Amino acid sequence: MGPSPIRAKVVADRIAWVRNMLASIRSLPRDSLADFTADPRTPAAAESYLRRGLEALLDLGRHILAKGLGRAVAEYRDVARGLEETGVLRPPESTLLFRMAGYRNRLVH
Repeated sequence: MGPSPIRAKVVADRIAWVRNMLASIRSLPRDSLADFTADPRTPAAAESYLRRGLEALLDLGRHILAKGLGRAVAEYRDVARGLEETGVLRPPESTLLFRMAGYRNRLVH
């Protein structure tokens, strides 16, 4: 697989989705644990917003690797490694993204 143009629409859509998920998380009751858990749907919504936001962020990284750099990755954790190896992310950001990918996997499995 060789590099090809990164699609601006894909980038914009993923960024918009991440922002939307962050706004949704921020809209949930956060004053206290009691407020947060008063409605049992709130923790489930928070988990869903977080997972979907993480997936959009990781999909964006995968798109950058695949299209812009011609590197295919199979696992979300490989996205963080690939972005660091190609100089897109510095080690601290790569480590954080790697941990977020692992957390996303725990949410799903």
